[in-house]
Amino acid sequence: MGRDNGWVRVTEVANVAPREGREVRLNGVAIALFNLGGRFAAVENRCPHRGGPLADGIVSSLGGSVTVTCPLHNWRVCVDSGEVAKPADAHACVRSFPARVENGIVMVDMTAAALEEAA
Repeated sequence: MGRDNGWVRVTEVANVAPREGREVRLNGVAIALFNLGGRFAAVENRCPHRGGPLADGIVSSLGGSVTVTCPLHNWRVCVDSGEVAKPADAHACVRSFPARVENGIVMVDMTAAALEEAA
């Protein structure tokens, strides 16, 4: 993995199948990286409920947003904002990180600003 002004080169697009997630460790943070077909999303790889591995969850749509269902207790987390979508009364979230694709390589923003905004 290389760096480009805070953006970390993670993997080739082909290494993450569409609608699936993979765990990667960046700057000591476990990240769940999701291939959403035409784009990628990245959130902390721990459900705010009991720490379940979000990268192992099922990706689906819920009310216009893309969510991942935690494999432990079925909480649903928005992969773009990190906010819990279900249960609706849960006021919890995980950090989300900007992700982009450049020349077939998935990159995640791990600058100090991105880490602070996500905290």
